[in-house]
Amino acid sequence: MSKRKLRILIAKPGLDGHDRGAKYVARALKDEGYEVIYTGIRQTPESIVRTALQEDVDFVGLSLLSGAHNELFPRIVDLLRENDAADIIVFGGGVIPEEDIPFLKEKGVRAVFTPGTPIQEIVDFIESKRDERNQ
Repeated sequence: MSKRKLRILIAKPGLDGHDRGAKYVARALKDEGYEVIYTGIRQTPESIVRTALQEDVDFVGLSLLSGAHNELFPRIVDLLRENDAADIIVFGGGVIPEEDIPFLKEKGVRAVFTPGTPIQEIVDFIESKRDERNQ
């Protein structure tokens, strides 16, 4: 019996218009065999959560370079909880200072990947959390 193909939403919250890293991660995860949905730039937390629910995703990967990660990432985690979707695993990436990572994890972001993180590290994280999703 083969494993179910995981669905991953890659999203760019806020006003950050730089999406090269998000597109790179989305493509690399697709190449690894995941089903990937990319929302494009300048998404609101509400639109990201709405898409995550509509697409029945297992993971939401957030990318941000603008510095608003401490507000936007936790907001998305909270909205998922409010919509009975706390089982969707949220991870983040982008230019995020090391000192902000513990705060984000405390708020429910399960992992944070900074620039230069090998794709295999992201894949390993996803695979390590595969069984946490109701399958």
